[in-house]
Amino acid sequence: MSRIGKKLITIPAGASVQVSSREVVVKGPKGEIRLALHPHITVLETAEGLTVKPVSETNKKDRALWGTFASIIRNMIAGVTTGFKKQLEINGVGYKATLKGKNLQLEVGFTHPVEVAAPAGIAFSVEKNIITVEGADKHLVGELAAHIRSVKKPEPYKGKGIRYIDEVIRRKAGKTAAKAA
Repeated sequence: MSRIGKKLITIPAGASVQVSSREVVVKGPKGEIRLALHPHITVLETAEGLTVKPVSETNKKDRALWGTFASIIRNMIAGVTTGFKKQLEINGVGYKATLKGKNLQLEVGFTHPVEVAAPAGIAFSVEKNIITVEGADKHLVGELAAHIRSVKKPEPYKGKGIRYIDEVIRRKAGKTAAKAA
């Protein structure tokens, strides 16, 4: 039995949820998110909130989908009410990020600047060497932050590159430390 899936999903005052047979639409002050439901999952709307049920509670794959879809719907509701945010830090001499319209332009040691387009519902902001990715869709915010990080991953010798704010880079000793030992 899914413990996460059994919990009732409450809908806060600023959000509205529409449930059809194969789709859930969540609207709020930060935007609108749609989710296509798996055929083995049903979402029931009650006066208290939403309940997620699998077609078969004994099937292992259906139970896995049960908790997953319940978490996704909770994240959708949280996204349209409060939003999600990921922050990245740029380290390196001459490395910088600038906004070019809605898009993000990165200069991270390549011969050309790398431009990252902002999809609908995502906003970038840059302050000194901190890049902030904000939006209502948790999946899209995380995916875009991972894409920005992959442009120039932090290297372990000098720590240059793009990393998450809370990420810890394990530093390595260089060749001179190996010779001295």
